[in-house]
Amino acid sequence: MAIIFGFFALFVLFSFNSLTLKLCLQTEMSQERQPNVFRTINILITILLISSYVEVLFT
Repeated sequence: MAIIFGFFALFVLFSFNSLTLKLCLQTEMSQERQPNVFRTINILITILLISSYVEVLFT
């Protein structure tokens, strides 16, 4: 189960990073703000994935 969830988590992180890149390019965001946006989104998605894994693990 952990291996399947690991692949799912990598897919979700990759998808959200590509969507974030498209957002940054479309809104013509400055180069100084982009790392903060990526970091924030990655941290929030990681928290969601960890909480989902814990919920699945204890169900």
